[in-house]
Amino acid sequence: MFNGQERIILSIVVIVYFVFLFGVSLYINNRKIKTYDDYNVAGRSVSLIPLILTFVGTAIGGATLLGYMTNGFSLGMGQQWLNIGGLIAGVLMASLLVKRIRLLGEKHNMVTIGDFTALRYGEGARIPTVISILVAYCAITGMQFVAIATILNLTVGINMTTGIVISWILLTLKTYFGGLKSVIWQDAIHGTIQTLGIFVLFFVVLFVAGDWTSMSQYANSFGESSNLSILGIAPSEVFIYLFTIGAYQFVRQDLWQRFWAAKDLKTTMYGYWGSVAVGFLIGGFVIAIGVFGRYGLRLENAEPTLIYYEVISYVFNFPLVIIMIVALLATVISCADSFFMAGSSSIINDIIKPRLREAEDSKLLRYSRYSVIIVSVFALVLALYIPELVNLWVTGTAMLVSGLLAPVMFGLFWKGATRTAGVLSMWLGLIIAVIWQVTGHPFGLHPVFIGLPLSILTLLITSFITKQNDEENYLSEAK
Repeated sequence: MFNGQERIILSIVVIVYFVFLFGVSLYINNRKIKTYDDYNVAGRSVSLIPLILTFVGTAIGGATLLGYMTNGFSLGMGQQWLNIGGLIAGVLMASLLVKRIRLLGEKHNMVTIGDFTALRYGEGARIPTVISILVAYCAITGMQFVAIATILNLTVGINMTTGIVISWILLTLKTYFGGLKSVIWQDAIHGTIQTLGIFVLFFVVLFVAGDWTSMSQYANSFGESSNLSILGIAPSEVFIYLFTIGAYQFVRQDLWQRFWAAKDLKTTMYGYWGSVAVGFLIGGFVIAIGVFGRYGLRLENAEPTLIYYEVISYVFNFPLVIIMIVALLATVISCADSFFMAGSSSIINDIIKPRLREAEDSKLLRYSRYSVIIVSVFALVLALYIPELVNLWVTGTAMLVSGLLAPVMFGLFWKGATRTAGVLSMWLGLIIAVIWQVTGHPFGLHPVFIGLPLSILTLLITSFITKQNDEENYLSEAK
């Protein structure tokens, strides 16, 4: 794909970019990170523009740019339901949940979803919450290692296994020193680069691809006209996307942490609404680029997993290709370090902190860094074992949705949900989803269609046959 001289140039660019990011992390570590809250929730002081860009940077990762484009190229415009599922969830989240989550977090100084489940269902809820989050976020973080390894493989010629290990080392070091404060400010850079890069790429591809009629005729010549229709997708796949990638948005710890990291409620609301709109446009553009690459640029013989590189090489000269590689790196890195922080915060806040006799701030800060390393090791193992981008993502989100969605949503809105019911539904949903995944989807059913309904039923039935031991209820505080 690239000749020897081009690979050398790309290698230098990649190295310089990583060194720059590491330097920013060290600077913020030395100047800005003094407390546990600085490291885990960015000091609760993030302003509007950085907040929008960190929401976008976190939402649009390697699976979106590489995975969505591959799906669009291989399966057609029906893959827009991946994106529509996220939009529906985003609108519901912004309309119904963000204010409630923000006010609860502000009132009780929350750092993780485990803080909420412990408040609502008792301290026994922390462990299943942590397990659900770690399963999902280690998988999602591992997915970013795979994405970066792919970039290194194509630009430098490093094999995938070595590339995964290198990306693990670099991202772990960067996140270890910088914490969420560094992540958010770097996302302001990443979010700008990736948004501009994808918008420019979309309009250039649209211009080069020609009119819709010619693309339709070309697709018809292969008997693939349905691939240009948004309805060209099986209903079962739509439901899988809605109940995994869509529903996952409600229990994304990286989002909850950013709601609490904003300087006030108004910033939180405006920031999230803005990111929902921008994220939807980017996701739609990425899928469309894959479709246009096949039927407009006529790259039907390209390797689907490499379609991003094929497209940018087709429409741009090499200097612009370098910029698009940087945009890709920005996209992947902005997700990876955010997921690091989401998983590691659960370890320090929900496992270590409750067991410390003296929770000194300096000790919590040190253990927060150690937690980043723990998460990174688990993510590395998953990246080496399951290196498929979207499948890895959907699997992780299924575990999170099955284990947490029902108790969190009912806990936010229904006073009748009891502590026993909440904890039991977490354990059952998580365990059933894991078993269903490990046994290879018996009867052809996705884990979320088993784990989530059982979690809901368990919570409802158990709530009706048990009595709430703790009469104190905090739901009114979020109104």
